[in-house]
Formats: sequence, structure tokens, C-alpha cells
Amino acid sequence: MSINFSEDDKNQDITTTASIPEDAAEGSLRPKTIAEYIGQEKAKGNLEVFIRAAKMRKEPLDHVLLHGPPGLGKTTLAAVIANEMGVNMRITSGPAIEKPGDLVAMLTNLNEGDILFVDEIHRLNRAYEEILYPAMEDFAIDIILGKGPSANSLHLELPHFTLIGATTRSGQLTAPLRDRFGVSLRLELYTPEELTRIVKRSAGILGVEIEPDGAYEIASRSRGTPRIANRMLRRVRDFAQVQARGVITRQVADQALSRLEVDHLGLDSLDRRMLRCIIEFYGGGPVGLETLAATINEEAVTLEDMYEPYLLQMGFLTRTPRGRCVTRKAYEHLGIAYMGQQALELDS
Repeated sequence: MSINFSEDDKNQDITTTASIPEDAAEGSLRPKTIAEYIGQEKAKGNLEVFIRAAKMRKEPLDHVLLHGPPGLGKTTLAAVIANEMGVNMRITSGPAIEKPGDLVAMLTNLNEGDILFVDEIHRLNRAYEEILYPAMEDFAIDIILGKGPSANSLHLELPHFTLIGATTRSGQLTAPLRDRFGVSLRLELYTPEELTRIVKRSAGILGVEIEPDGAYEIASRSRGTPRIANRMLRRVRDFAQVQARGVITRQVADQALSRLEVDHLGLDSLDRRMLRCIIEFYGGGPVGLETLAATINEEAVTLEDMYEPYLLQMGFLTRTPRGRCVTRKAYEHLGIAYMGQQALELDS
């Protein structure tokens, strides 16, 4: 069976781990309970114990820090915690808190046992963290009213609440804030088998017919990230509905993702361009991140946050004090002969 795709079908954002507007509809695919949550068995098992213990004592859950690469389900897990505890969750993010009054208003509007979820908490203004310290430890805050000699301090008691912080860069959290989280859970990249289960579950919710081999094909190219897997599922679903009678088979998934320039290991065109640039222009490295970004006309922070982690994990890239270097494995994946610092393109 042959499937024809047009140039308009390409989507350069399909493998990014960052949230994009299309992901706004992802809420319907999110699990609601720990039993529905697939993967992260170690973190999930510990969390289940902490939740049960807190409910037995009829106390709020201790403050929780969720950290790990983007797209692994930190927000989803926070919602699962709220559902399991049977409480409401207020959601905000570090960059969205622009002045101390914003944070004070959120804290004073919480009810007993509520959860305050702060995404990208490492980007919270350092001065505002001082408000969180007494709030997390003593469930109280002190507000200064007025200025000068007439200033008064107002002590406000807060209901016992749970702060859940999510971050992709736990190393950027200050030590005083990090130490106030009683539970710290790191989310790891998913295995293809775990992602296959997620793809099958999402396909069932979306009403898409998918074969096991088709689900595994999508999962194996999803860079270990559920967000990418669900995004790929939607795009492959489009191709299947238009060109293959609505059934996602391995061949349909393979041809669709190849047309989207995602290879069998999950590398997209920018991944390959980044590796080829280091090989062809810098002899395989080392090359500085800023220089590399300028050469391929991308932002350095985009390469560092969105592309490098997966290339490092796959063993295609290494970091050295002098810069980034491409490994022999990357030469082989790109079909380039490795000869020390020299490389010759293999005959096709």
C-alpha cells in the first residue's frame, strides 16, 4: 500500500517537548487517577504510599516537587494527586507571578487541604520566594502595611495546603526552597513499551482504530515523551483518515512520520542538521553552543533545552569543556563513514 502526502503535511514542531497551542486539547487524554497513570512506576508507587498515609491521618499531603524533562506529565501527575486527595487545585506558573501581591492573593484564597500548583517554579522571582518560606513551614504570612514610621505588620494564618512545584531545571532552585519540599519525585523518560500503552489508551479516547504494531511505531519515535507521542498520534490519525481508511497500521505510521521527517529513532530534521553541521563544518567537534546555534540559525536555548537532552541520551552527542562533539554512533546513524577526525559520505 502506498500513501501520498503533500508538502503542506509537514509539521516542524511535532518533536518539540514544549507545549504548543495544539496541546491545549490534551486535557481529555490526561489520566485522572494513579491507576490510570501509565509509567513512572517508582515515583507512582512512592506517591501512592504518601497519599494513603496522608488520608489516613486526615492531613494535607506534604509539599511535592516534581522535576524532570518537559512533556513527561508533571502537570498531569499534580492533577492526579488532587483527584486522589479529593481537593481542589489552583494552577499558576513562576513567570506569571509578576508581583508579591499575586502570590499573597493566591495563598489567602486557598481552602483547607487545597493544592497550589506552580509550574516552572525555578523561574519564580527570588524575592517572592521569601513569601513562600513561612507559608510552607508555618502556614502563615506576614504582610507589611504602609511605609515608614506608620508601617504595621499584619500576621495572616493560612489554611493547611499542599504546594506542588514542577520544574525542568531543579538545579536552578534555591536551596532554601528546595529543602522545604518534603516529597521530591523525578520523572524519567518513558520506554517504548510504556508509550505504546499510552498511545493505545489515547487512540481509544480519540476513537481511532490502531493496530499494536502501529502504536509501537509511533511510541518508538516519540523520544520517550508522552506529549510527543500524543501529538504524533493526532498527525498520523489525520493521514490514516484521509489516505488509509482510518486505520493506523505500522506502514501508515511509518510513512506518515517519515513524511514528517521523523526517523525511526525519533530524530527530526533539526536534530540531523545539528549533527551534520558539527561533522561537516567543525570536523565532528568540539564546537561551542553559541557558535553552533548561529551556524544553523537557531536559538542557543532551544538547542540546549529541546534537542540536546535527547541527543545526549541517545549517545549521539557529548559535552566537553571545549564544546559539543559528535560521537561515532551519530556518524553511523547519518550514513557517514567515521575515520578519526575525517568523515566521508557513504555511497548510497
